[in-house]
Amino acid sequence: MLKRCAPVALGLLLLAGCSEVNEAVDGVNNATNKASVCGQALGIADLNPNVDPEQVQANAEEKAGELRDLAGQVAEQDVKQTLGAMADGYLEFEQRKLDNLSAFNEWLQRNLENLDQLRQACL
Repeated sequence: MLKRCAPVALGLLLLAGCSEVNEAVDGVNNATNKASVCGQALGIADLNPNVDPEQVQANAEEKAGELRDLAGQVAEQDVKQTLGAMADGYLEFEQRKLDNLSAFNEWLQRNLENLDQLRQACL
């Protein structure tokens, strides 16, 4: 009886070990995915106080789409939400066609805050 149980027990141990290894690999893949998505998002946003409003407006819809695509690639809810907020900001800017410099500065400030939230979520 003991000889029959040994292979079964060994098989169960191996399965349990595989499960732990798979969980560890999934964790590494998620971390890599998060790091990759965060790096790409920071490159897409590329906001700074000296940015040209017309240039931002010209690329707003494209950047919003890229940020939404990235949000779909990451499992972490805080990163996903921040990317969505950033995409919304670009769409808002594109739709409103902000001409007024103070309105642009408000938009820029709000999106710089979103960028800071993304940096915090990506840590």
